[in-house]
Amino acid sequence: MTKKLLIFLFLYTSAQFTVAQTILEADGSGNTYELINSILAPGYNVVEAPDCGHNNFGRHIDEVFDTELNKYVFRFHIHTSPDNDRCINFDRQRNEIKTYDKSPDSLLATLHEKVEYKWKFKLDSAFQPSSSFTHIHQIKAVGGSEASMPLITLTPRKSNPDKLQLRYASALSQSTIYDVALAPFKGVWVEATETILYDEVGLGQYEILITKVSTGDTLFHFVDNSIRMWKTNADFLRPKWGVYRSLNNSTDLRDEVVLFADFSIEELDPTVSTMNYYSDDNEVLVYPNPADNQLLISKIALSKFNHINIYNANGKLVLTKEIESANISISHLKAGLYILELTGHNIKTKPIKIIVE
Repeated sequence: MTKKLLIFLFLYTSAQFTVAQTILEADGSGNTYELINSILAPGYNVVEAPDCGHNNFGRHIDEVFDTELNKYVFRFHIHTSPDNDRCINFDRQRNEIKTYDKSPDSLLATLHEKVEYKWKFKLDSAFQPSSSFTHIHQIKAVGGSEASMPLITLTPRKSNPDKLQLRYASALSQSTIYDVALAPFKGVWVEATETILYDEVGLGQYEILITKVSTGDTLFHFVDNSIRMWKTNADFLRPKWGVYRSLNNSTDLRDEVVLFADFSIEELDPTVSTMNYYSDDNEVLVYPNPADNQLLISKIALSKFNHINIYNANGKLVLTKEIESANISISHLKAGLYILELTGHNIKTKPIKIIVE
């Protein structure tokens, strides 16, 4: 093989694993909207601010120097009155930035892509969330029948005590999949790292880690290496950051300022994963198939896996539980086609199709 050909192969191979990273940092110049747009959608507008109903305040996103980070940061303002949702909805308030169809392709997640999102944020020490919703981050679909419901939402919520919740919706129904007390997040800078493998039932992966900037202590950590991270017929999925809150319980709220800094969107190599697939495709792990009221877990499966997930044909999770015995009741499932997966420590099955009669 000639030297020239070796160089070509090296460059070609390297190109296959090239990653794209986009960074948005405040610079203090005062042209905040222009800066955000120049990074997230050059020549277009990614800012969804309530300026139209509150123009005497001015821009609802500006920049301020932060002494702890020793740099300029973005400051998102939201006022209980008269701010609304872009003069379109008046029962809620929105001040967010996003990527969308005018953004570079590297900022739009497509099926089978792996993306890492990083950012820092700081809630005020007296921050007051709504008992309804106060979203500070979302992953949303564009296109498809399920685009109206965010796939992932990070939201502080008023409760006893107040919580920081991770909300998930594989389709159109959303639920809380993880939460912690909100108090440790108030008045401190934290850094979030969110890693997503965008894929269908049983093949997607999701992880979010939030640490305290000053100490590195972990405040929030959730991981699921076998989760649907896609929306039906979506064109792409994209992130949003800011403050998006309900006015249904406006007495819970006050004028707020939320600080954000150091946004990063980076495409990763999707083949890099700590999760392995069970390799013996000839092994019967669950039976019978078709099934009626129950499934049986084989001895080999009992020795390797400790959790079962079952999804319907639309990708909705309809059963999830620890495997405690060989018998799994499915009497509540309607007749039809389902997708089943078994997971264990750093191992899972490929999707298994089962029919319920």
